[in-house]
Amino acid sequence: MAAAVRRSLVQYVVLRGDLLREPFSWPLGASVAQACHAALAVVHAYYEHPDTVDYLAQDGSMRTVVLEAPDECALSTLAERLQQNGIDHKVWIEQPENIATCIALRPYQKEHVHHHLKNFKLLK
Repeated sequence: MAAAVRRSLVQYVVLRGDLLREPFSWPLGASVAQACHAALAVVHAYYEHPDTVDYLAQDGSMRTVVLEAPDECALSTLAERLQQNGIDHKVWIEQPENIATCIALRPYQKEHVHHHLKNFKLLK
């Protein structure tokens, strides 16, 4: 039974898609780094949470879904919604630019958080 619960855990990462396009035109590697920073920061912050422990124990079977927020406004709105609903997450603020680039949720069962993210598409 525990293995079934572990397989249902997913970490969602929501990255601003506008950073990849004009006028920002960030390199793909820089955008990927933002997602990595946010994912690591939220795992660090919730390292002892049972879902995080189970997620990390999955080793090569961890499931991460990377979604795209169209712009900073959409990212901020999502952060507010997550905060209001008690969903553990981290907003990554790139320095020294002080730009919100990404949100990562700690690992959750998909059913618990998916409805907060259903309006975002997979990052392409």
